[in-house]
Amino acid sequence: MEALQRAAQALASARNVLAITGAGISAESGIPTFRGAGGLWEGFRAEELATPEAFGRDPELVWRWYRWRRDICSKAAPNPAHVALVELESRFEEFLLATQNVDGLHPRAGSRKLIEIHGNIDTARCTKCSAILPLDDASEIPGSQVPSCPRCTGRMRPHILWFGETYWPGVLDKAFAAASRANAVLVIGTSAQVWPPAQIALQAQKSGATLIDVNPQPTEISAAADVFLQGKAGDLVPALLHACDRVCGEGIRTS
Repeated sequence: MEALQRAAQALASARNVLAITGAGISAESGIPTFRGAGGLWEGFRAEELATPEAFGRDPELVWRWYRWRRDICSKAAPNPAHVALVELESRFEEFLLATQNVDGLHPRAGSRKLIEIHGNIDTARCTKCSAILPLDDASEIPGSQVPSCPRCTGRMRPHILWFGETYWPGVLDKAFAAASRANAVLVIGTSAQVWPPAQIALQAQKSGATLIDVNPQPTEISAAADVFLQGKAGDLVPALLHACDRVCGEGIRTS
C-alpha cells in the first residue's frame, strides 16, 4: 500500500512523534462512544449528564451513569492499536500520546508518555479540597452513589472534563509544545470535531510535521492530512509499525 509506505517513511525519519487518539481506537475494544442517539442511557444523552449543571441537580444520577460506564470500560481490553502505540513510544527520542479517551485503556496497555486531556474514568476529584484520587480510594457513603473525599469528606465528582468546562491548566500547553517539536503526528480514531485536539494536530503540521490520519472513514482532518490511512486502527497501527521496521531494517532509528 503506497500510503502505508509513505507514512512508514515519515515515521522512520522522525525523531519526535506526537500521537492523538479519539473514541475510534476504543470502539474497536467494544467501548461505545456514549454520544448521540445510540448512546442513550435510561433516556438520557451524554450531553445531558456530563455537565456541572447535571451534577449539581442530581449527583447520584450522574454517578450511576459513570459507574455504568466504568464497568463497561473495566471489561474492555486494549487492542493491537493500543499495544503498537506502546511499542512506538519506546522507539523515539521524544514521544507524546495525547488521548481524548477517558477509558484508561492506554495506561492499561502500558503507555507512560501520555496525557489524558479529558481525564480518566478511574479517578475522582473532590469538589471541596480539589484532591484528585483513584476512585477506589474514595470513601463510600452507605446508601449513596456519591463517594466522599477521604481527606476532607467533601463530595467527589468524576475527574473528567465535562461539556462547558475549560481544559485544566497546563494540559493543552504540554500538547501544543509537543506539536511544535514533532516531526510526525499520528491522528488515530478521532473525528476531529473536538477543536483543541484537531488544532493540536494542525499546529504540528504547520510546524513541519507530517500529518498521518488513521480512520475507518474520512474526517474533517483527512483532507488536510499528508497521508490518510483508511481502515481499522487495530489493523493499521501495527502494520505501520512493521512497515517502519522494514524501512529501517532493524527498527526505527532514534539518533
